[in-house]
Amino acid sequence: MAPHTPHDAALNDARRERDLAELSTDEPVDLVVIGGGFTGVGVALDAAARGLSVVLIERRDLASGTSSWSSKLAHGGLRYLAKGDVPIAWESAVERGHLMRQIAPHLIRPLQMLLPLHSGVSHVDATMLGAGFLAGDVLRMLARTPKSLLPHPSRVSAADVHQLAPATATAGLRGGLLSWDGQLVDDARLVVALARTAAAHGARIITYAAATSIEAGQVHVTDQLTGDRRVIRAKQIVNAAGVWADTLSDDVELAPSKGSHLLVRAERIGSPTAAVTAPVPGHFGRFVFAVPWHDGLVMIGLTDDPHNGPIPERARPDEDERTFLLETINAVLQKPLTPDDIVGSYSGFRPLLKSKGNSSADLSRKHALLRDPRTGALAIVGGKLTGYRRMAEDAVDAVVEAGGLKARPCSTTTLSLVGAGSPRPGLPEHLVQRYGTDAETVVAYGVDDPALNEPVRSGIPFTGAEIRFAVEHELAVTVEDVIDRRTRWGLVDADRGDLAAAVRRHAPELIETTQEEG
Repeated sequence: MAPHTPHDAALNDARRERDLAELSTDEPVDLVVIGGGFTGVGVALDAAARGLSVVLIERRDLASGTSSWSSKLAHGGLRYLAKGDVPIAWESAVERGHLMRQIAPHLIRPLQMLLPLHSGVSHVDATMLGAGFLAGDVLRMLARTPKSLLPHPSRVSAADVHQLAPATATAGLRGGLLSWDGQLVDDARLVVALARTAAAHGARIITYAAATSIEAGQVHVTDQLTGDRRVIRAKQIVNAAGVWADTLSDDVELAPSKGSHLLVRAERIGSPTAAVTAPVPGHFGRFVFAVPWHDGLVMIGLTDDPHNGPIPERARPDEDERTFLLETINAVLQKPLTPDDIVGSYSGFRPLLKSKGNSSADLSRKHALLRDPRTGALAIVGGKLTGYRRMAEDAVDAVVEAGGLKARPCSTTTLSLVGAGSPRPGLPEHLVQRYGTDAETVVAYGVDDPALNEPVRSGIPFTGAEIRFAVEHELAVTVEDVIDRRTRWGLVDADRGDLAAAVRRHAPELIETTQEEG
């Protein structure tokens, strides 16, 4: 089957139907990728950019699993330096640099990370943490990320601490440590941009198509929207289903880790401009962060606890996790947060490999490639968000070698995603921050109907034009795809109903589902 080469990166239901119809041929594609999270779409993009024919199938929406429930940070790997894991810290610093400089500069911003020095941080700990920040800065320099993008870490005064984070407790405050890292505008938006870029290079991206089983050289697929079943023949298969990878292979053993986050209004903690860092007592190098996010929210996370049993479609923090997060961050705040301050919450699961670690926090974040001896499918598990590109490169190298496929060299370190570039002057800044150069296409929806450029509700600066763009360019199929992933207003419980109503009004063709809150 020859690679499909579309004229643009638009993903929509019509293209999905066309891509499904074209799979009826008996000619095998070079690669089938199972899973539409960071790892899967990263593999699809890498392979398509090398000239391979690629089909990606995802049983639900793009980023509907762990990839939309992260801390939205492109970490440089300081935590791994604290554990002495220099290789992962180095890989994180290198990949963060690729993301911020070339791949997605429109979707990743520099973020100040502030560690207030209270009595809970001893002078010895402060010295060791400061040395760690300096070591991380050395990795940043070696990775050739310029200091104009991520400045040097520094010691700041108590007055500076209060300017950056006004709600910081004053008792015993002796200043702070300030460092810099990368922050995603939104993890789900980055996944969608990766998928659209893969589509622009010829990959077929098919959501709501579940892989029910894998056999040697073929994948059995059920269309979740119609119930139709089909078989896709492939020279190589990559299982990138994340925490569900073990359901498709008996040789994958995972120890999922649950990471939970709380959302509070930014004004409740002084509208900080830096992420406030609170050490977890008794765990050197582990922290809870209060990270300023867009839309007037602050995200508090995260937990790192082992999870046993089935993985739910939509998870929330339990009472113990909420208590842990609030107690840890309250240790550095002047006025403690209460459960009443929580306006939303979410949890995600990391697909960590089983090991002899005593806790989820001890398990390695290294990624691994596991070949299933029965089906020949290659499973890719472990790893972390910042390293998705390197994971994809390793996976595609492996399938090219195993399948004897003709492919160009990997080009993803310098391949910019859709939306990267210099937007034309005069576009609304809030749209440029979310869509990059695609903001011009979003605004264009309002040329014939100016009402589409109006907010859907007071206090929610999300427009009908953005809803139409999500449907016609970003493969939104259901109402929940829009409110939970193309925008994140659905995470705020009080706003969810109003936003869903607006989506139904502007995109009546979308399907209704109820599984998000199940």
